[in-house]
Amino acid sequence: MMKNAVLFYSTNHKATPLMFPEALLKGQAPDKGLYMPEKIPVISRDLLMWMKPMEYFEIADVIIGKFLRSVIHEKELTALITDAYDFDVPLEKVTDRKYVMRLDQGPTASFKDFAGRMMGRLMNHYLKKNNRQLLILTATSGDTGSAIANAFYGFKNINVVVLFPQKEVTQRQRKQMTTLGENIRIIGLDAKFDDCQSLVKQAFSDPDLGYLNLSSANSINIGRLIPQIVYYFYAYAKLCEPSSNEEIIFSVPSGNFGDMMGGMLARQMGLPVKKFVIATNENDEFPTFIETGKYQKIEPSRNCISSAMNVGHPSNLARFVALYGGIMDEKGEIHKMPDMEKIRQEIYAVSVTDAETRQSIRSAWDNYKLLLEPHGAVGWHGLEVFMKDNPEFDTPGQLCVSLETAHPAKFPEQIREILNFDPELPPSLQGLEDKPEKFDSMDNDYEAFKNYLKSKY
Repeated sequence: MMKNAVLFYSTNHKATPLMFPEALLKGQAPDKGLYMPEKIPVISRDLLMWMKPMEYFEIADVIIGKFLRSVIHEKELTALITDAYDFDVPLEKVTDRKYVMRLDQGPTASFKDFAGRMMGRLMNHYLKKNNRQLLILTATSGDTGSAIANAFYGFKNINVVVLFPQKEVTQRQRKQMTTLGENIRIIGLDAKFDDCQSLVKQAFSDPDLGYLNLSSANSINIGRLIPQIVYYFYAYAKLCEPSSNEEIIFSVPSGNFGDMMGGMLARQMGLPVKKFVIATNENDEFPTFIETGKYQKIEPSRNCISSAMNVGHPSNLARFVALYGGIMDEKGEIHKMPDMEKIRQEIYAVSVTDAETRQSIRSAWDNYKLLLEPHGAVGWHGLEVFMKDNPEFDTPGQLCVSLETAHPAKFPEQIREILNFDPELPPSLQGLEDKPEKFDSMDNDYEAFKNYLKSKY
């Protein structure tokens, strides 16, 4: 079963390449790099067209299987995938051939469900098989925590600790994490997301905590990345003209850049993408890097209404740089420049202000009855800016998909303020307000965090 297995190398190039199960359970490489596939499998045009009538879970079986069939039995993998993807993935037509892909129909109403549910099932599969225990540490800027907490809830072989910035998540985002209990512990910090992520990374490299069998469920984990490739193929397969070789434009609202990296890997696998529009909020370190070729972290990150994207140093940039032939370490230092010319050909990066985000929510509703939340609005606005800057692409026949990454009902205060109504609650959010919650509060102090972990586990 291990024949022709894809190996995963570290972006810092100082750790031994691993097969998927080991890379999945480690999370971050010992040299603090992120795991990337040494070889990226290719999807042929014929196979892409064959996907057209398939359900989402069937397309997921094809794409994920390209990476994992050598390290898990086919029937077991299919069963895990079928169990993970039991919800809709609407492709909402806006105008001409411009669509919004709503990745907000899962159990926590966020695109993080796509990665979290699959990764949780894969981790649990390998841990049960080897009778092992794991402690997941994860930092969240909003939706990751609730998706991971729900995806791993009730697993006997896995405990989860989630850190979140107390002042930068909505009440509904918080309560999706803090009302579970059992194997899930939640810690609120009076700090930024980057601070939460820094504590998690420090714990991973602390030899005193080696006995805890730590791993990550952030998008630094390769187990998060591979499932995020699937919905790019799904959108194209469902919307493309079968007889043509047309290329698609994707607009991706981006924070820690795991979602964007799923798209980058999809393109490497053969998905015909004309352009990726990468839209950030006012944390504009990436658009600045694309424009100038110089990378500088934003410390502290800027607090925007698209709170899950308040990231001043996206972890996945190391993977992005690697994909274009460069080397970036975990601190954001570039040791070998990527192919900037190729990057600029394939990517359009734009920073969107809070004022533009609010205006995009307003105009999308007024013009198209399209209901967006702040993150999806950043993506939609980014697409509109790209079209204005590049009118040759703005034709009725050009296929475009903008990603909506969370349900508008997770941001009722913003929707109410801008549109003067409450978005309808999806089933996953109903009754949440009445559930009792429990979480711990902590200062932004590594020793306090370390002692917490030692006392609880």
